[in-house]
Amino acid sequence: MVGTAQSYEVENAMRIGILRREPGISFSMDIYADGLVRGLKTVRPTWNIIEMQPQSTPRGQGNVWLRGGQKYYRRYWQHPRRARSQAVDLFHITDHSDGHLAYWLAGTGKPVVVTCHDLINFLQPENISDQARVSAVSTAIWQYSVKGIRKADHIVTVSDYTAKDAMRLLHIPASHLTTVPNGFDAEFTRFSAEQVQSIREYYHLSPDCFCLLHVGSNQPRKNVFTVLKVLAALCAQGLPVQFLKAGGDFNQEQRDFIAAHNLTSVVRYLGKPDTATLAQLYNAADVLLSPSLYEGFGITILEAMACGTPVITSNVTSLPEVVGDAGILVNPTDVDAMVQAVQRLMQETSYRKLLIERGLSRVQAFSWERTAEQVAQIYEKILDSSLSAP
Repeated sequence: MVGTAQSYEVENAMRIGILRREPGISFSMDIYADGLVRGLKTVRPTWNIIEMQPQSTPRGQGNVWLRGGQKYYRRYWQHPRRARSQAVDLFHITDHSDGHLAYWLAGTGKPVVVTCHDLINFLQPENISDQARVSAVSTAIWQYSVKGIRKADHIVTVSDYTAKDAMRLLHIPASHLTTVPNGFDAEFTRFSAEQVQSIREYYHLSPDCFCLLHVGSNQPRKNVFTVLKVLAALCAQGLPVQFLKAGGDFNQEQRDFIAAHNLTSVVRYLGKPDTATLAQLYNAADVLLSPSLYEGFGITILEAMACGTPVITSNVTSLPEVVGDAGILVNPTDVDAMVQAVQRLMQETSYRKLLIERGLSRVQAFSWERTAEQVAQIYEKILDSSLSAP
């Protein structure tokens, strides 16, 4: 009798190899891998989830070039060899930047799934050059690695927009792609009025202060300079606003802008908060201002809406898919439109409440358990097909 993935699971607990990034390299990729693993353990409790990742490279110790060489050795040679030797039924590479693993795993006879989050570095290579010592080498390696996802049996994309990019930039057929939206952590929830008041007092936000929040890196695509221009325009009108920045720190050009426009007293950088602290920041803020030029998904949008925080974000790339009608969508280069959106939220209590209600309703469609269930079904379909093959 020909076996099936379902019958196999009964006789032998399914073994899924989850291939993760090196610890601490990418906060957003850690969120995705953590959420997916937690969701899989919930929706498929009998499965064995085996997590694998490269050995960490010590930072700030020894010669910088030697550390760089060790990092590449561990990521592109040691880690793939170890992964290849694992006794699993299916591999899932959780970040397209690790697509080089698919070259190694393609010959194992075990199905390979990859999650593609975005392909922005093909369109804006400066996102790599801003962080790399030898940008040309890093860009070439990244492109080679990402192109490896074409060796996978199936590719999960986190948005329809990313799926279109994968078809357009990597020529991957639609039949090899499935869109599975991200989820968000349950800690992101709406706090009571008393809790919010206490948090705002802790951050010295007066009752009449309107607090703008930005969460994320400071890559060019995050468009932080535009947020500062919006803040400057609001302050020029004498409006009582404060701006909190969490995630990537300001660069020197942005610091110079803050000083030149006398914004120092209304701007605070809060570092990279943990989940509990970030949930507090969303609740304390009056609006999340996130005018990204490009996003493969945008988890911060979900997190903010789940905390009852209205969102102003971009009307481009994947963001309309995430927001739906629950936020304010604007051209990410239109400072005036963002200023007007903030003013409307400040002045129209009923409109603000409407967006809060829509946001809380919208996020009900997203969870890591829902994500994991859809991904698990992809695994099962692939395994069923491989086991049924003559």
